[in-house]
Amino acid sequence: MSSFVPANVHSSHQTFKLASRFALRELRGGLSGFYIFIACIALGVAAIAGVTSVSRALTDGIANEGQAILGGDLSFSLIHRQASTEEAAFLDTLGSISRVATLRAMSRRADNSDQALVELKAVDNAYPLYGSLDLVSGQALDDALAKSDGVWGAVADLALLARLDVSVGDTLALGRTNVRINDVIETEPDKLAGGMEFGPRLMISDAAVAETELVQPGSLVRWHYRVRLSPAPGLGDLEGVVEEAKAAQPDTAWRIRSRANASPGLQRSIGRFAQFLTLVGLTALVVGGVGVANAIRAYLETKREVIASFKCLGATGDFVFRIYLIQMLVIALIGIGIGLVIGAAIPFAAGAALSSVLPVQLATGIYPAELGLGLVYGLLTAFAFALWPLGRAHDVPPTALFRDIVTGGAKLPRKRYLAATAVTVILLAGIAILLSHDKFIATVYIGASAGAFILLVLVARVIMSVARRLPSVRSTELRLAIANIHRPGALTPSVVLSLGLGLSLLVALALIDGNLRRELTATMADKAPSFFFVDIQSHERDAFENLLQTEAPDGELRSVPMLRGRIVSLNDIPADEFEPAQEGSDWVLRGDRGITYESVMPENSKLVAGEWWPEDYSGTPLVSFDEEAATDLGLNIGDKVTVNVLGREISAEIANFRDIEWQSLSINFVMVFSPNTFAGAPHAHLMTLGWEDDVPTETELALLKTVSTTYPTVTSVRVKDAIAQVNDLVAQLAWAIRGASSITLIASVLVLAGALAAGHRNRIYDAVILKTIGATRPRLILAYGLEYAILGLTTAVFALVAGGIAAWFVITQIMEGSFVLLPVTAASAALIALVLTVGFGLIGTWRILGEKPAPVLRNL
Repeated sequence: MSSFVPANVHSSHQTFKLASRFALRELRGGLSGFYIFIACIALGVAAIAGVTSVSRALTDGIANEGQAILGGDLSFSLIHRQASTEEAAFLDTLGSISRVATLRAMSRRADNSDQALVELKAVDNAYPLYGSLDLVSGQALDDALAKSDGVWGAVADLALLARLDVSVGDTLALGRTNVRINDVIETEPDKLAGGMEFGPRLMISDAAVAETELVQPGSLVRWHYRVRLSPAPGLGDLEGVVEEAKAAQPDTAWRIRSRANASPGLQRSIGRFAQFLTLVGLTALVVGGVGVANAIRAYLETKREVIASFKCLGATGDFVFRIYLIQMLVIALIGIGIGLVIGAAIPFAAGAALSSVLPVQLATGIYPAELGLGLVYGLLTAFAFALWPLGRAHDVPPTALFRDIVTGGAKLPRKRYLAATAVTVILLAGIAILLSHDKFIATVYIGASAGAFILLVLVARVIMSVARRLPSVRSTELRLAIANIHRPGALTPSVVLSLGLGLSLLVALALIDGNLRRELTATMADKAPSFFFVDIQSHERDAFENLLQTEAPDGELRSVPMLRGRIVSLNDIPADEFEPAQEGSDWVLRGDRGITYESVMPENSKLVAGEWWPEDYSGTPLVSFDEEAATDLGLNIGDKVTVNVLGREISAEIANFRDIEWQSLSINFVMVFSPNTFAGAPHAHLMTLGWEDDVPTETELALLKTVSTTYPTVTSVRVKDAIAQVNDLVAQLAWAIRGASSITLIASVLVLAGALAAGHRNRIYDAVILKTIGATRPRLILAYGLEYAILGLTTAVFALVAGGIAAWFVITQIMEGSFVLLPVTAASAALIALVLTVGFGLIGTWRILGEKPAPVLRNL
């Protein structure tokens, strides 16, 4: 037979069919040697499909419950003021209305022995328009909030009762009145719409607000007008209703939200978290790709005689490549199928496990698009890591395949296989970036992962080169360990690659978490003032300042006028149509911002461009803008900024840019206006109090009690309490991220196990020969243990350096914080690497050393 392919076979289709027949026949022997391959692919695909499906289930759940979360089909929000008569009349034309006021306030025990910051919510009789507010006792909300015996009723979160050590039926002081706790809130349908909360919920009737005297001109209160549209339009028609409302009331700067985006902040957070976890899943797939390449190389090594026979019978390299590419594809599809089944089940499992924790019910289901994404990622990863070893088998001559029992040599595959590998990798990265929530972050992440991968290959080569050049040592075991590191077919590249990426990611996350918590608990706590006092009325300001100077003579006081406003346009371009220079940097344009006016430049700020206005300036309104925010938005000095404050639109010209030290948590504002901008406008004041030296907690709490009792309408925020709450949130998020990122470490462990298993064949020959010439099992175990320890420690050092650089970049360049290397994290990385490499290595080695010499020697 002059050719392996029959003479009548000329078409590529027939050739493919023949290659498929041979590929499937060989697979009849089972999947032995490919279990790690399948597990690596399945793990990465399951992670990506599961994360994206859960994200879709969450966002769909929010959309499905949008009416209850928002409290209506539409919500019109105003800050500082209620809707005017004309505005209220317009809202009445849309449908049924429910009015809700939200603000932060201080609540106190009746005997003034303790106080707490609460998220106060005042509701009318129509609340809630959608959903159900359930009380623990089961009574109606209107009954619980009704006035009885001259005291207004209230309902509260259980956390408030625990914080103040009060019970249902007890009375609390709120502002300049008292309220009685008549029940405990079990479920609050629109809780998500309120955003981040710094205190437990306290709910009262809107009829009780006047008696509290908490709402004064300039008070930081938000009025929400929820609308039940009649007739209720579909989701697709809501945008038209919103546009009609904007056109009907063009001068009203209320914030309009529809049930289609009931909780935009939460949806953005879900999108970002899902993006991160998808990238983690992709990293797990890339790490698993090393296992794919190892498995294919090991498999091809066992098929030396088969491939040699094919070629001796006239098979071309292309034909051999097709056979094993088809086998790889079949095995990859098995792994992908397993991953897709697991990924499809994850939303159902998450919905059942987290039903009591999640604020919304997951819209569990099978999501074809998300599963399809996992399929695409799995296939591309399998191709990216399989083409190289399959391509090398193309040109290996039969004599080399028969003779070489270790590897096929270091010869590169043909250019077409290199090009196909490069195209597949680029396509994989391109899809990940294109589908990401934040393309810049995705690009940086993928670039860093690719850089780490390349560095790991170089590190492995450097380790082998250094080991090869080391002088001979006296210890036989150490000499053997060093030789094993650089010998042909050494495990060094596989071990370093398999553990390096996973450990680097975990080190980076641990260092970011540690530095964030250090920044919160140490640096910020040291720089930050002890108290923020909000909603100080102008007629109370001097007396309030005198009280603080009397009670805290050594304290440092700062006071500024405080208003809230929303940017409505930049250079006459509406804010919702403005495209920032940097993607994802439009946070300044979302919602209301704190603003102030100053005649002199604020502390904790540095002028970086432009000039500050004179103290007696009386010309065109000017504004000083945060330099970083201005750069992200693409603003320049002289540009026009229009804000809506107290229902009035005010335009100002950017006079200068400031560099703001946000980490100090002192009084800082993105926008500071010239004093003449808000001449005559009603407003409250914001004041901070801090001490140069630490003061006892008892001193702070005593001052808080005095202020809350003397000025019950002033909201007092103890900074240490706020930092502690944020720190707890960061800690919970960090554990969630590290837990999810452990997927990558699991993939690393699988690849490590596969790499060690693939090297067992060569190790058996080594062990038998060494035992034959007199080596004992303890000495061989010591030699192999030293080898694995050296590789594990080297990988840990790389992970610490790479993870440290990544964490430094995130902390200093993205978050603009300070970075320190945490020694506990370094030690943990080294310990994990040593335990995994030495543990897995010795487990496999122990089995190898039990092989009988005779059967092995007979086959040499």
